[in-house]
Amino acid sequence: MSNTIYIGYYFKVQPLQPAVEILIAELGYAGFESFVETDEGVTAYIQKEDWNASILDDIQILNSEEFEISYQFNEIEQTNWNEEWEKNFKPIVVDDLVTVRAPFHEKPKTKYDLIIEPKMSFGTGHHETTHMMIQHILKNDFEGKSVLDMGCGTGVLAILAEKVGATKLDAIDIDNWCYLNSLENVERNDCKNISVYEGDVKLLDGKHYDTIIANINRNILLADIPTYVKCLNSNGELYLSGFYEEDIPMLEDLCNKHMLKLKETIKRGDWVSLKFIN
Repeated sequence: MSNTIYIGYYFKVQPLQPAVEILIAELGYAGFESFVETDEGVTAYIQKEDWNASILDDIQILNSEEFEISYQFNEIEQTNWNEEWEKNFKPIVVDDLVTVRAPFHEKPKTKYDLIIEPKMSFGTGHHETTHMMIQHILKNDFEGKSVLDMGCGTGVLAILAEKVGATKLDAIDIDNWCYLNSLENVERNDCKNISVYEGDVKLLDGKHYDTIIANINRNILLADIPTYVKCLNSNGELYLSGFYEEDIPMLEDLCNKHMLKLKETIKRGDWVSLKFIN
């Protein structure tokens, strides 16, 4: 498969907050899939095949008189990604328990140390949706569970799930780059119970799990929830993220129709993450 090419946008923002939070939310709607907050603003990435020259036309905050926002952009080939990511990637700490870092960062003192090689895969913990999913995993019991990480990105959520006690895990992503990156990160974190696959929900035929984690986006979740329900064991848990607070009613309504009950909500900025049980 040919190398994925990304477009990187480098935004300088004054003042930083709440502008950066708003900018990330708007860029997410426009199709940008990974973000790194910097000292000067935020860096955002979108696949070239999803990009067009007018991609920023509907980003309203760029026209706001409250903030000064400037930007530059360039193409980034897969082979150049390590150099690109190292310029911006800083370790993050979630609830003083989990550190997500690159191999070139110092070893942390937190209970869980997740080492993610800096490549262009969504899911380093910098984005609110991944951060909230990490919080869900820390708050809930994964001991001895079978787990599906759907749309695994870097594999970071499956890796954490194994470290907190899950014993059989599948990590799936439709993107070849994410698939390869997850394989590397699983090995790098010495995980023994995670199988990584490239594909979509068609791979789930005949599969069953105690817990399903899906950090994707609203439209894919709406399409795939019926399949997740078929794969969920009794007393199972479904964690969803990748959408905004305004999207909750339609997701909750669909889950309720499939006999799932909302049990937990985490909010971070404009983003939310939900836990359902059957």
